[in-house]
Amino acid sequence: MPMHPDSHDLHTVERLRQLERAALAVPGMTGQELMRRAANAALNSLRRHWPEVRNIVIHCGPGNNGGDGFLLGVLAREAGLQVELTALTGASQGDAAVARQAWVAGGGCVQVVDDDDTLPTAELHVDALYGIGLHRAPEGKAARLIEQINGSGQPVVALDVPSGLDADTGHCAGAAIRADVTVTFIAGKRGLHTGRAADHVGVLELATLGVPDSVYADVAPDARLLRAEILPRRPRYANKGDNGHVLVIGGEHGMAGAARLAGEAALRGGAGLVSVATRAEHVFALNATRPELMVRGVDGPQALAPMLERASVLAVGPGLGQAEWGRALWLAALDANKPLVLDADGLNLLARQPRRFSVPAILTPHPGEAARLLGVSTSEVERDRFAAVRELSRRFGAVAILKGSGSLIADPDGRLDVCPWGNPGMASGGMGDLLTGIVAALLAQGCSAWQAGCLGVGLHARAGDRAAQHGERGLLASDLLAPLRALGNGVHDGERDHD
Repeated sequence: MPMHPDSHDLHTVERLRQLERAALAVPGMTGQELMRRAANAALNSLRRHWPEVRNIVIHCGPGNNGGDGFLLGVLAREAGLQVELTALTGASQGDAAVARQAWVAGGGCVQVVDDDDTLPTAELHVDALYGIGLHRAPEGKAARLIEQINGSGQPVVALDVPSGLDADTGHCAGAAIRADVTVTFIAGKRGLHTGRAADHVGVLELATLGVPDSVYADVAPDARLLRAEILPRRPRYANKGDNGHVLVIGGEHGMAGAARLAGEAALRGGAGLVSVATRAEHVFALNATRPELMVRGVDGPQALAPMLERASVLAVGPGLGQAEWGRALWLAALDANKPLVLDADGLNLLARQPRRFSVPAILTPHPGEAARLLGVSTSEVERDRFAAVRELSRRFGAVAILKGSGSLIADPDGRLDVCPWGNPGMASGGMGDLLTGIVAALLAQGCSAWQAGCLGVGLHARAGDRAAQHGERGLLASDLLAPLRALGNGVHDGERDHD
């Protein structure tokens, strides 16, 4: 499918409306013409994914999304498909009314949905119920129809946005279509790439409908998808001192594994030296299993001081705990005024004692930790992940990474990137410790906090996808270390990135 050069750009609904208005100002570009192009793109996608399908049902709403559906019906019937069409209302609005009339004029029937209707039998269903303007839960017969489509067991194609999914946030307030393919139009919608969207969008395709580049020139995107990137090749005369010294601070009683994972990820991420400050009881085991780590037992800030002095970047929080020992080390680390990455209990302690950072700092919370930092509920964070990560970054003066499906990276100026990689197998213990180590290693090698956050999230997620090639369930954090090293050096082995 033809892609615009700026297909990594993601927009809010408000900015999409600006793009639509600008497109309609182009000579010859009418609302009907855009609908026709959208319908044609949808038909091409349908036939490409399911060339054997002959019987489809298109479900239309009252607005322009329904208009796309009516014109898809016209084109699909002309292409020889058997088409049934249902509508939520007995009449349509604006350009959608013209599209509806085109369907009827060609001999098509419209079945207006009633509360007790059964779902028509079909080989494939097309969702053209609601577009980008829906920010509430579908109600009544619309919600019931969505549940019937989801329960049909047949493939589903969504036009522009799966109905019930908020195009701005990725939140589902109620019933929402679970599509196998979503064909989205004109420009990328940020809400299709994070949170609950992963379970509703399916394969996402962008059809720009031939809108000229000039239309996009004056509308800045709200966010962008990460691109697959690596660090530049090292000079042949490089030495370990050129690549930074990461100090991992963590590993309370019984939590040595978290500190080791963060430390080993920092090594595999390219840091020249990695030290670990942890409980004395863990030193022997960590030295025995990963001798490249310089592990030292510390009983408090005084023992930590010389390690802080030697380090160039701090990774604070993996397995740290929030008791007296962990809190004392946390305070000493933050008072050292060195670039740092905060995770896990490093974040929980920050929620208890907030401060704004004046040194390069990166926060890596999951939604629960983000909620504690912001003083809200986890559900509020998930309701608008974009607003949450931007507020974290603004409040603490740091780059913030909100982990989860479609991880988000934001800086205090409002810049925001979205990660298109990752998989459910990564929802397991230790994955966050790896990310902490990777990001710290990149910071130590000279990346800015923004670069380290974006590149680190991307490498972490892509390594997870490569490690999950033999199955997501049972994926271990340590399984990512070998592909992480390969990806950091630009070794692809046939890997397909979202670029």
